Amino acid sequence: MRKPLPDKENCIHPEMTILDVISKYRETEAVFKQYDEQAGECICCQALFEPLRNVVAKYGLDLKKLIADLEAAAGL
Repeated sequence: MRKPLPDKENCIHPEMTILDVISKYRETEAVFKQYDEQAGECICCQALFEPLRNVVAKYGLDLKKLIADLEAAAGL
């Protein structure tokens, strides 16, 4: 049996921008700050309007781990 697709209204997904994520789940800002060192710059300052999919590609981050960290911070 197929697993249902996640409800995009109640999860963090790769098409969301950083601004979308932080606006909906304020506590996720701390997660982005934790990734700043790995990225080599302030992610929120440089990529606020970028979708998560583009952010991980630009900075060489692990998309699944980033989303898991964001969802944990948001209590999802």
